[in-house]
Amino acid sequence: MVHGDEDLASLHFLVPGGAGGGWDTTARATGSALIAAGLVDSVSFENRSGAGGGRGFSTMLDPRARTLSMVMVSSTPILVRSQRSEYRQNWRQLTPVASMIGDYGAIMVRADAPLQSLAQLVDALRADPRAIKFAGGSNRGDTDHLILAAVFQAVGLEPAQARYVPYGAGGQAMLALLSGETGALASTVGESIHQVRAGNVRVLAILAPERLPELPRVPTFTESGYPVEFLNWRGFFAVPDLEAVQRDRLIDVLTRLRSTEAWQAMLRRYSWVPVFHAGDDFARYLDSQETQIRALMHALGFLG
Repeated sequence: MVHGDEDLASLHFLVPGGAGGGWDTTARATGSALIAAGLVDSVSFENRSGAGGGRGFSTMLDPRARTLSMVMVSSTPILVRSQRSEYRQNWRQLTPVASMIGDYGAIMVRADAPLQSLAQLVDALRADPRAIKFAGGSNRGDTDHLILAAVFQAVGLEPAQARYVPYGAGGQAMLALLSGETGALASTVGESIHQVRAGNVRVLAILAPERLPELPRVPTFTESGYPVEFLNWRGFFAVPDLEAVQRDRLIDVLTRLRSTEAWQAMLRRYSWVPVFHAGDDFARYLDSQETQIRALMHALGFLG
């Protein structure tokens, strides 16, 4: 059991990925908003990229490296890792603190692409499921591939038929789309919003329960007759075996952050959807998300 009575005068964010990625942006935006709102005195950031997030995870498990003021940012991929037999890391080894935001999946094309609507995309795929190459900024079997799998499943096609081309990061996948190397992109709204706003990319549909305020003209898959949702949440985990009182301090400061103008500004800046689950509720939410992830991975052939 980790013990201690220090308050949250400082908070250390561990980012299990490189600078500029989704995890890094989430951690730094959260830290900046906490400072601006006066909820903590100081924040620090540490990027420990490698092994698809595994290096950062190992740091959280290392008693010599971790501290009570350390939280690791994570998202849907931590659930993917928990399903793969080659990884021994499982989110249940950590202390779930809270999810803060969500980023809904989307299918998009270049602005000048011949595909003008979701209906046209579905018709093309039903004629030939391999007709369109989809870029994604994650490995096969990971978040963007799962978004595409959910789409194929929703429109009545076998997810394993999807022609998915993985790239090292969302930026590289976007470049593949813009250059014409691929015909479409499976990603999330937040990852692509800058290119959408610039008019370079057109979103055909989103995997959200309702239309998003920043994309009011973009339909959801559900309203188009394909009931499917996919949310890439992002949130924070603390070190293992954290005392309830210390966990509650972390939950409290993140709860208070949500109502501040500093945090609302971050949501607007990055087109993030607030998705808040804390403590035991967060753990239950992760359980439910894991069920969806497991089913999609099985459909793609990554699980027996």
